[in-house]
Amino acid sequence: MLAARSGRRALPSTHARLLAAVHVAQRRAYQGNLSDKDRIFTNLYNDGSFGIDGAMKRGDWHRTKDIVLLGPERIIADMKASGLRGRGGAGFPSGLKWSFMPKNNKCAGLRLVQPGADAARLGPSMARRAVGWEGFSPWLYPVEHAASCIPPTAARSPPTEPALCRPLVRRSSPQYLVVNADESEPGTCKDREIMRHDPHKLIEGCLIAGVAMRANAAYIYIRGEFVYEACVLEKAIAEAYQAGMIGKNACGTGIDFDVHLHRGGGAYICGEETGLIESLEGKPGKPRLKPPFPANAGLYGCPTTVANVETVAVSPTIMRRGPEWFSSFGRKNNAGTKLFCISGHVNNPITVEEEMSIPLKELLEKHCKGVVGGWDNLLGVIPGGSSVPILTKDLCEEVLMDFDDLKNARSGLGTAAVTVFNKQTDIIKAIARLSKFYEHESCGQCTPCREGTGWMRKIMDRLVTGEAEIKEIDMLEELSYQIEGHTICALGDAAAWPVQGLIRAFRPEIEERIMKRQQGKL
Repeated sequence: MLAARSGRRALPSTHARLLAAVHVAQRRAYQGNLSDKDRIFTNLYNDGSFGIDGAMKRGDWHRTKDIVLLGPERIIADMKASGLRGRGGAGFPSGLKWSFMPKNNKCAGLRLVQPGADAARLGPSMARRAVGWEGFSPWLYPVEHAASCIPPTAARSPPTEPALCRPLVRRSSPQYLVVNADESEPGTCKDREIMRHDPHKLIEGCLIAGVAMRANAAYIYIRGEFVYEACVLEKAIAEAYQAGMIGKNACGTGIDFDVHLHRGGGAYICGEETGLIESLEGKPGKPRLKPPFPANAGLYGCPTTVANVETVAVSPTIMRRGPEWFSSFGRKNNAGTKLFCISGHVNNPITVEEEMSIPLKELLEKHCKGVVGGWDNLLGVIPGGSSVPILTKDLCEEVLMDFDDLKNARSGLGTAAVTVFNKQTDIIKAIARLSKFYEHESCGQCTPCREGTGWMRKIMDRLVTGEAEIKEIDMLEELSYQIEGHTICALGDAAAWPVQGLIRAFRPEIEERIMKRQQGKL
């Protein structure tokens, strides 16, 4: 594969492998011209059917049984070797995250109440539940309650005598994979393309990722507004069950694995993993304190891993084609291909799969036919969804679209939702609109976020009209730093960073507007 891409003549096998290993270690840089055969999402533009027949023609569900039977350790090892980092925004190494799930989790402390036992010893509330359960399955409750209701004579009674409570055989507690399909980040529209055009990639990925995590089931938490996408997913899940790909004896592996679809209520905060888990449990979507982390106590108190749609959907292709193939794209620590969703002032808004580390300018010129009004008319770009700081035109000339280079540019790849602004944009008003969004979406749990987002929005509104004073710019920046890093979840950071980026990049424009207002020219 590498020899073909670089134009090298094939060598004897031993030397070829050594040369390829050295070549990968040295190259690890953006190559350009990603070919169609190296694209993972081959139905991104709905060229074929989203159903299982069309998916199989595109290579989905091919030898999935063999992949599953490799076992959790091998799957996780290959995911680590591939260099895949989470595609939901944080960029945490996926293989490492999946490995955090318990490998031999047991739930101790459950005992069995025998129907028809002496309910008088249970106490008033538990007695009401125990009476009348003859003929029904026994029910379980925690040992701390059971210990207090064991009759004093029960321990001395012979085994043939009925006892109120008996120890239950220790069982493995369930473990879950939760797929974050909420996608509420403004400007982001990559996951919805996967769900409505390539849903079987996601479902197959759920099975493979679930097996790697030793999960019993996957829950896909989809944004409530994605009505069509939810219908497509429901149909695809039904097809997978009917074909025996999931459910009992999934793919003939002897492993039982279920996939469930849950429609969310439409709150931005439910994109945060613990807020999503709370919502999935039927509670208000408010993030939890960590620790405990979801891998220890997540959905229904059981070990859980929350992963992004794109992260899960690429795993089957990585396992089929090998981690070396995936890691051959992009720079070191920024491996693979990536879906970029580009909107705003471009001539051709698009969601496109490209190689990681592609230059931002090339991405816009190659796939979007450039900026409206030409490259010189570019004002700035938000490169990774609304929560990352804006980049000025000078930075956009050279920056690479990957985690590390955008971090060095004091921004972030985030969800790779690229929003382009040309010089006809009122950039202060645009960022003020984002401040209003984050104020509205704050769950109100943390004081810095609950109060601070409102204060930021009010100051931003004054900056838009020019009614603020010059000193309020520094006040606004200081306020943003008091919010950043002082909240349970990252919504506080997401609200602060666009404001910080605006002040850092466009402070002269803000000051000019204030002075014009003071001089009566505005």
